[in-house]
Amino acid sequence: MNKHAASPPPTRWSTSAAGMLVALATAFALSQAFRTVGAMMATPLTQHFGLTPQALGTWAGTFHFTFGIMQLAMGVSIDHFGVRRTVLTAFPLAIAGAALCTVAPGFGALLLGQALIGVGCAPAFLACTVFIARHFDASRFTAMSGLVMSLAGLGIVFTGTPLALLIEAASWRAGYAVLTAFAVLSWIVIFWRVHEPARTPAALAPDAPAPERQSLRQAVRDLGPLFAMPHTLGLLCFACVSYAAFITLRGLWLGPVLHDRHGLSLVASGNVALVMTVAGMASPMLFGRLDPGGARRTRWMMRCAFAGAAMFAAMALTQSRAIDIGLPIVYGLLSGYSVLLYAYTKNAYPAAVTGRAMALLNMAMFLGVSLMQWTTGVAASWAVTHGTEPFRAVFLTVSGMLAAGTLAFLLLPRARERQRPVSPDP
Repeated sequence: MNKHAASPPPTRWSTSAAGMLVALATAFALSQAFRTVGAMMATPLTQHFGLTPQALGTWAGTFHFTFGIMQLAMGVSIDHFGVRRTVLTAFPLAIAGAALCTVAPGFGALLLGQALIGVGCAPAFLACTVFIARHFDASRFTAMSGLVMSLAGLGIVFTGTPLALLIEAASWRAGYAVLTAFAVLSWIVIFWRVHEPARTPAALAPDAPAPERQSLRQAVRDLGPLFAMPHTLGLLCFACVSYAAFITLRGLWLGPVLHDRHGLSLVASGNVALVMTVAGMASPMLFGRLDPGGARRTRWMMRCAFAGAAMFAAMALTQSRAIDIGLPIVYGLLSGYSVLLYAYTKNAYPAAVTGRAMALLNMAMFLGVSLMQWTTGVAASWAVTHGTEPFRAVFLTVSGMLAAGTLAFLLLPRARERQRPVSPDP
């Protein structure tokens, strides 16, 4: 047993813990901003570097690829070294990556910057979820996770109208420069505010011997049993597509489809992105409050995902301005169902591996985003080559992947969950 999992979380709301959680959420908000800059930057980057749709998908997916592959390592680090040390060590890479993107002379440097940002942001939300699991009452986990996701939505708000106005007033480089400054401020706030309480053997039992410090190699080997559990495959299939659909739309294709298909200006596209973002900010908190638990939770998750697949199919087949503006906003309201997946995962695995289970979930979610963004870029390039409207190919690809992942979750074994009543408001 490692020292950071030694004592149970407190059973009461802690003002100090709440302040530390807000500080950690600032890094998550920056992570949200970095992963959604594409909606407003896609058009100016395409014009500046002469990018193809496939290259655009590769650029957007690079952040999520490096973010995803680092999740297991970050989970082990959080379990081994704690939330504070992990975030403070990793986040400077995001600052360096954003600074590199600001001055990038070519597409290669831009990709390297995206890769560094992905690594630096990798522990951002995972740190929040593990912190909640350790320092807040278990009955509040879903609601607190939803609250953090909603607060972090402020990062996505910035990449709507504010970023569009900044790009039009200056350039896309100014957008990265501002994000770099915000990232520096976030690191300072976390350094100043987040101090995890020391956990001693006495917290476990009187006269208990000091726990042996687990090696990183042993911690990595402990990941194996997660893959051996029968419900893991279905979870990974669903995780790969559920969040990916939202980010692929909001973080990459929303701006281009409104600009290229319907002729909206960058600021007008930013306004639509802003409304979708506000809806997306309210949604996780709403789903967190309404979480029914048990088998009903998984039914909610699957119904929301299938509804999303139908929305993407409608955007692909109609090419209507009203639908392409309205359905993204509706999907923003629906997107918070992904917070239920964190509660499902928390209940599906032993408490001793909470950090690694959450890391596995995050890895699947963000590798899924990378795969979906790259695949939609390939689909758009194929469509252009064959004289087909590229956004039809993009949205049909998203719809098909979302439906396939949800169907796999439906058919494969799932973890059994106990039904519980909805927790009261604090």
